[in-house]
Amino acid sequence: MNKEIDVQIKRWLLPASIAVFFLLVYLLSPILGSFFAAILLAYLGSPWVSRLEKYRIPRTLSVLVILFIIGAVLFSLPLIIIPMVETQVILLINQLPKINNYLQNQIFPLLNHYLHINLQPINLTDLTQKFSTIITQNPDLLKISWNTIFSSGIKIIEWGVQIVLVPVVAFYFLRDWNSILAKGRNLLPRRLEPTLYKLIINCDEVLASFLRGQLFVMLCLGIFYALGLSLVGLKTAVLIGMLVGIISIVPYLGSIAGIIIAVLSAIAQFQDITHIIYVLIVFVLGHALEGWILTPLLVGDRIGLHPVAVIFAVLAGGQLFGFAGVLLALPAAAIIMVIIRYFYQDYIDSHFYQQESQHIEK
Repeated sequence: MNKEIDVQIKRWLLPASIAVFFLLVYLLSPILGSFFAAILLAYLGSPWVSRLEKYRIPRTLSVLVILFIIGAVLFSLPLIIIPMVETQVILLINQLPKINNYLQNQIFPLLNHYLHINLQPINLTDLTQKFSTIITQNPDLLKISWNTIFSSGIKIIEWGVQIVLVPVVAFYFLRDWNSILAKGRNLLPRRLEPTLYKLIINCDEVLASFLRGQLFVMLCLGIFYALGLSLVGLKTAVLIGMLVGIISIVPYLGSIAGIIIAVLSAIAQFQDITHIIYVLIVFVLGHALEGWILTPLLVGDRIGLHPVAVIFAVLAGGQLFGFAGVLLALPAAAIIMVIIRYFYQDYIDSHFYQQESQHIEK
């Protein structure tokens, strides 16, 4: 009787543990974001801490140095970027009437004549008046929104705690990173430990190279588009370059958004087809640079996904988990591909496959 009870307990132990885990994740989701951010910082910073340790710098001091550098970069970038972006956004907004006039006088008539697409003119004056009317009729609208977002003292305290919590938790994760990994490895079932550890190492190598390589690709693309569009003479070149570089973490989205904004800016600023062609040439060269040089050199074919599979992964991630799913789609796909490759190779090397292959050859 006791043996039957033990069998039943063992049978339901894993499903129950998984259910409890997901329940806890759901209940604790408001505070888990800081811990995930801290783990990501620790994961990205661990190799640099190990490098400092090679120079006989104590690990605790190495962790503090790396976190200080990361914090200095994160706090300095907004101070440099925000004024620059503000200037560029003002330029873009000031160009909206010119863009509107060009579309109404040049593009819409052509579409109507050749494609029989009857597009109605955009009246920016009416839009502005309607917006002003809404604000006038609802004077408390902005006040309510502001109060909802910013006036809650509890929310401000929560955000402050979250901001402080990330570096503190990241410090302890980084300091004890090796011991955490060692203890995690000891928890693996002894019979499966070699296989699981090999999979984890492969996933780590693929994920690390992909993340670090992708960051460099984003930086290089942002600089290239900013310089290229500046040579064209586009006043909003820096803003568009930064935007394309940041959004390029989502495949194809950065180029598409950049082309649309750059072409509209070129229309507003120059109002001729020549500069539009120059803008398109810059994006063609940027796409070639990304596909033929940057991605193979910095990222490599580490994921091994077909472009259609990449698009599907991004869309599936967005559908299931929203914007966070879009950002995590490719890293998750990289891990899944490592696991698929392992089981594929294991199947190819299996006695069953070899036996069936020999039978077919005969």
